[in-house]
Amino acid sequence: MGGGECKSNDYGAAAYWDARYSSSSGSPAPGGGGGGGEFFDWYQTYPALRPLLRAYLPASSRVLMLGCGNSLLSEDMAKDGYQDIVNIDISSVVIEQMREKHADVPQLTYMQMDVRDMSVFGDESFDCVLDKGTLDAMMCADDAPHGASKMLAEVARLLQPRGIYLLITYGAPKERVPLLNQAGCRWNIALYIMLPSHIRFFLFTATPGYQAKMSKGAPEPTMEEVALTEDGQLPPDYVLKDPESHFIYVCHKSNAA
Repeated sequence: MGGGECKSNDYGAAAYWDARYSSSSGSPAPGGGGGGGEFFDWYQTYPALRPLLRAYLPASSRVLMLGCGNSLLSEDMAKDGYQDIVNIDISSVVIEQMREKHADVPQLTYMQMDVRDMSVFGDESFDCVLDKGTLDAMMCADDAPHGASKMLAEVARLLQPRGIYLLITYGAPKERVPLLNQAGCRWNIALYIMLPSHIRFFLFTATPGYQAKMSKGAPEPTMEEVALTEDGQLPPDYVLKDPESHFIYVCHKSNAA
């Protein structure tokens, strides 16, 4: 689904994801991957996102992971010291798979849930909501953009004042900022663009119990901060260096009405 294009209208349906996660084959799709016990990180992995997460998100934060799928992001965050991550997905199949895999990891909770209705959680329940491809999937659902708007309203409700909605998407500001700034949602937004970089091996040391490596020959993503214009768009002279870049919106919940 590179470049923000939709290739399916099924991404908002539980039946679609249950079938995918029950399957032993099939190409990955936004927010998840193949089934049959495989684990897959769409868009970006924790090693690539770690500098940004560590800069904005203390390890003591209560985090809600939208559309967790069978990603290893939450597991890697827990290994790196994050203490409370609630993972939700519309697919009961993948939730059971991930509950079984992480039964001995108390930092991780898994719940079957539709992101369009998260009423089981009270207002201002989380410090951070992390979205790696779920909004993109919702924009390819049958009820788009209405379902995506419902999800974003729920995200705003669930966040503490000045809480962070961290959105990783293929959607450029002209597509995502108007959606983010719908009625009832007010954000102070910082934009980062993650680009592919030159090929090299890299290794960094993290907190005890966590060490991240990328195999030799794998590209190390490069991230740059880009200042948005007053109306929330890319500067007119900005040139996107790679069409497969990911836009990362760090959205602080504003207290403004």
